[in-house]
Amino acid sequence: MPVAVIDVGSNTVRLLVATLKDGSVKPLQKERTPVGLGRDIERSGRIPRAKIEHAAQIAQSYAREAATAGAARVDVLVTAPGRQSENGDELVEAISSATGLRVRPLSAEEEARLAFAGVLASLPDPPASITVCDVGGGSTQLVFGTPEGGPVWFRTLDIGSLRLAQRHLVHDPPGQSELDKLHAGVERTFSGLAAPLPRCAVATGGTARALRRIVGRTLGPEQLAKAEATLCSATAAVIAEEYRLPLWRAEIVPAGVVVLAEAQRRLNVPLVVARAGLREGAVLESLAEAQAA
Repeated sequence: MPVAVIDVGSNTVRLLVATLKDGSVKPLQKERTPVGLGRDIERSGRIPRAKIEHAAQIAQSYAREAATAGAARVDVLVTAPGRQSENGDELVEAISSATGLRVRPLSAEEEARLAFAGVLASLPDPPASITVCDVGGGSTQLVFGTPEGGPVWFRTLDIGSLRLAQRHLVHDPPGQSELDKLHAGVERTFSGLAAPLPRCAVATGGTARALRRIVGRTLGPEQLAKAEATLCSATAAVIAEEYRLPLWRAEIVPAGVVVLAEAQRRLNVPLVVARAGLREGAVLESLAEAQAA
C-alpha cells in the first residue's frame, strides 16, 4: 500500500511516495521544488506572504500527484520553518487550506526521531550504537541510539546550510574572512556539546547527499577538508555543473560542509552518507499507523 510524505523544509518542498518491500522503504516517486523559506527567516524572522502561498501551491500540487500515484495516505510535515519563523502558524494554515490535509509541524525532537528511524531501516547490518547527523537548511539534529532501544540522546542546533550561507557567505566563491567567520560561528554553536561517542555515525540531508558526489560516501576529516577546499575554489555555477548539483544547492553547500566537519570532529568517527532519512522515517511511521488501524 503506497503512502506519501510531503516535507516542507527550509530549502525545499519535497514529495516521497513509497511502499515497504522486505522491511525497507521502496520509493515509487520523488519530487522536489526549491522555495528557500530559511533565507527569509534568517533575513527578517518571517516568511513573506508570497512565499507562504508559493509553498502552499507546491504542496497542493504534490498532494494531487500523490493521489494520482495511488497513495492511500498523505502526510504533510513542516520542519524548521514551522519552528523558527514568527509566522510559522500562517505557513501551516495556508498549506492545510490548500491541500485539505492535516499538516503536522514537527518539533526538533520529532524530526530527529524520524530521521533516525529512516536511516536505521536503510542499514542492512546496523551497528551496536549509531549517531545520525541531519543537516538541513535551517537546523541540525544529532541523535544517538541503538537498534534495540531506539534514540536515547538528542540535540538540536538552530544552524543549517541555508541560514548560515545567508548569514556569512557574500562572495562567490566565498572569501577567507567569510569562511573564518562561518567556522567561528559554527564552533560557538557546538560549544559545550558533549555527544555520546558512537560505533558508527551517519550523515543525512541535502548537504550530505551533495558531498557524496564530490568526495564519496565516507566523510572523514580529510574528505571534509577536501570538500571545503573544492567548494570554495570555484563559483557555485562551476561546482553545480561539474558535480551535477542544482545551483541553489551549490550556493549553500559550503556552509553545510562546515557543520558536518564540526559534527564529525566531535563524534570522533567518520560520517557515512545515508541513503535515507526523515521522509523514509515518516513513511515507516505512516505505514505502521495505517496497518494498526
